[in-house]
Parts: sequence; structure tokens; C-alpha cells
Amino acid sequence: MSLLGFAEEVEKYTWRISTDAQEGMRVPGIVFGDRELMEKADADNALQQVVNVACLPGIVRASLAMPDIHWGYGFPIGGVAATMAEGGVISPGGVGYDISCGVRLIKTSLAHEEAKGKMAQLLDLLNASVPKGLGTRGRLRMERREMEALMARGARELVARGIGWEEDLEAMEEGGCYEGADPAKVSERAFARGRDQVGTLGSGNHFLELQVVEQVVPPAEKLGLFEGQLVIMVHSGSRGLGHQVCTDYIEVMNARLPEYGYDLPDRQLVCAPVQSREGADYLAAMACAANFAMCNREAITHWIRECFEKVFRAGARKLGMEVLYDVSHNLAKREEHLVEGKTVPLMVHRKGATRAFPGSRPEVAERFAETGQPVIIPGDMGSHSFVLVGTEEALRKSFGSTCHGAGRTMSRKAAKKSIRGEDLRKRLESMGIMVRCSHPAGLAEEAPEAYKDVQAVVQICEGAGLSRRVARMRPVAVMKG
Repeated sequence: MSLLGFAEEVEKYTWRISTDAQEGMRVPGIVFGDRELMEKADADNALQQVVNVACLPGIVRASLAMPDIHWGYGFPIGGVAATMAEGGVISPGGVGYDISCGVRLIKTSLAHEEAKGKMAQLLDLLNASVPKGLGTRGRLRMERREMEALMARGARELVARGIGWEEDLEAMEEGGCYEGADPAKVSERAFARGRDQVGTLGSGNHFLELQVVEQVVPPAEKLGLFEGQLVIMVHSGSRGLGHQVCTDYIEVMNARLPEYGYDLPDRQLVCAPVQSREGADYLAAMACAANFAMCNREAITHWIRECFEKVFRAGARKLGMEVLYDVSHNLAKREEHLVEGKTVPLMVHRKGATRAFPGSRPEVAERFAETGQPVIIPGDMGSHSFVLVGTEEALRKSFGSTCHGAGRTMSRKAAKKSIRGEDLRKRLESMGIMVRCSHPAGLAEEAPEAYKDVQAVVQICEGAGLSRRVARMRPVAVMKG
């Protein structure tokens, strides 16, 4: 059933879906988008998922969706839902299977023009040095106790072992470590799946890209970005460990669902009270997976720095290889927000959505107090990516959230059916983009035409006040799992 009849554009780029749309809605739906995006979201049932999420116990203000919305497991990708930390629920489907999947941007002091002659050599070395692909083992071998320490202490543990820089931690959400992580709440199966996967890119939409900064506006200079700069973008997550944590706790909560007495419109919204034993256990295991994911991206950064040092025959610090920022776009976090005039503790689910806080929030590191938190938005292989910053307006409208990427318009299966990987590779190379990938089919499923126009998505976020654009980059080399 179409839900467009219940949607009203209440201001530019902001649509409100009435609680009349479905019985059981506790709050309205709010979708940030334009007419075309709304029609697409309605067609792939993502709007139905916005409405379903609005039925969750303890949800406040609205069930939100960013302009990169598309259909997902239970929650739409691009969905944001805040529930009361006391009396509300936590839902693994509101976080997703790839817990703490995220993006980081690594700067260099190199201009693309001066590095251009060594790009092929650099890409080949990165391709040989950063493990990628489905189920791949990494270069780090970890005993059980080491894995536990990593899950409990996050990136701090890796940095203490000499993998990564101390200052990288300030450029990560939560300083590189989510509190409350308890490895005892992670199953043996999850341990086994995550073991030996730290520092691996994975497959699917995960990638490593060399990009050139094409356009900047203030406060880009305060973030150390300049036109013509060579930067590196990494997109990866918690690999098999995070997937297994999600699988485990969906099963646990499903078994207890009749006792909670929740009347959910979709079984995939399975959830538990935040303060229940199942809810607390999931959050402790989720934090372990989130810490694992940040370690994963930190180890990849270490391999990248090593490759640059070899190719450019200079130290990574001399090459200016600082992490600009590392964002997770699949997480649930305890945060305080203003609701009906009162500051209340909430459990904010962001699934395919990025935190976009202004510099005034205590969660944002001092170095970003003036600019706001950087937000890294990847495009597709053939188009631009962006650096944005968080805004005060986002706090009022979206619990401080914005988009996480372009958002799919075509399933992976459909993309593989309609596009040949080799043809895509040739097309990208004709555009001046070098490509390295494990399998042509993997390249095809992430083809540019399988995604929305990221520039339009970013424009809507900016127009709605959810974040502010500071830099635009274009890819010059792509490495995919």
C-alpha cells in the first residue's frame, strides 16, 4: 500500500507521515527528502518501514529517515529512532548486522599532481598489503586474551601495541573505545568469526579509495583540507564478529518476545527493554563489535601508512597522514537530547545514518569545537565523496544525525544481472579511475548506477540543516574486496 497519501511536505526537504497511516504508530514519521526520493522510498517499502519503526515502545519525537533511505532488515537503511533509555527498547535491527560499519578519511600533505606518477605502484602495493574479500584472514594473529583486550579497550589497545598513532584516538567517536563492552557477552561463534579478521577490508560495499580534494569551503582549512590534496577513504566494519553478534541477539530477543508483550508490526523489529538483561547483554556485545570495527579501520590505516612510506620514501608523519575523522554509521548510543523542553537520556539507533554533532556537544573532541564534528560521506566509485560538519539544527531535527552515503537504488543481485564487471572496470578506467578488485562480479554489484546521486543526497541534508558541506573529493583509484 502506498503511504504517500499520508505524507505532507511540512517544510522544504522535510516530509511528515501522519500517525493515521497505520494503527499502532506512537509518533509520526519524518523523512528528509524531495518528491522524487519519497516516491522511490515508497516503491521499495522503505516508507512502510519508517511507519513500522514508529510503533516501537518508548520511541520519542518521530521515526526519522535520512535522504539515502532504502529498504533494510526491519529498520530502513538511513533510519534513526530514539527510544527512552528508561522504559524504551533496544533493537538489533535498528543497528544492523555490520555493527559499527563506518568510514574514515586519512589526509596527506601530498598534492595529487606530485603523486600522480606513483599512483599505480601505490595502488598495487595497497592491493597486496591490505587483506580484502569475503571471510579473509588478516595479518594479525590474536590469541583469545588479546581479542578480549581489543574488544574491551578498542583502538587504545592497538595503539598501545604500536599499531596506529595516539592522536588517531581523538579523531574517532568515543575516543576509539565504546564504554560498557564486555567480551563475556560475545558468543564463541562470534569470537571464531572475528578472529584473525582485524585489519581486513571485507567485501560487498567496503572499499579503499585514493581521492583528490576537488573543492573546499570554510572551515575546510581548519580541518587541514586543501584543493588538489591526495586523501584516502576507508569503508569497513566489524566483519564476521559483528554479524554474529547481531544474529545471536536477534535469536535471544525473539525467544523472549512473548514475555515482553510487545505488539510489533514486523518481527524483524524484535527488541528488548533497554534495562532488561537481554538488552544490557546486547549493548555490551554491540560495544565489543563496535570496538572491533574501529580497530579494524585503525589496523588498515597502519598498513596504508606503511605503503605510502615505501612508495614515497618518507615517514608517514612527514607525509601528513593524520586521520581526519572516523565515523560509525550503524550503532545505538546512549545520548542526552531535548524532548518536549526537557533533557532526557535516550537510546539513539542510527542504521545507515551518521552522527553529526556541532562542536558544542561534550562528545565532540576539543579540536573540532570550532568546526563541528566532521562527517565523512562516501559516494560511489564513479562520483564524488564529501566531508560535512555537524550543526546545531541537526540536534533539533534529527537527534544530531545526517546521511551515511548515497543509498542504493538497485539490489546487488539486480546490479550483477544488468552490469558486467569487466565493462564497468573499462568505463571507470576511461574516466581516469584505476581499479583493483577480487572479482569482477563484486565490482558490478557496487556499480555507480546501483546508487542514488550522492550530490543530491548531500544537498538535501544541507538544505534541511542536518549537516554542512566543507569539501568534495573525486576518486582516482579504487580498491574493492
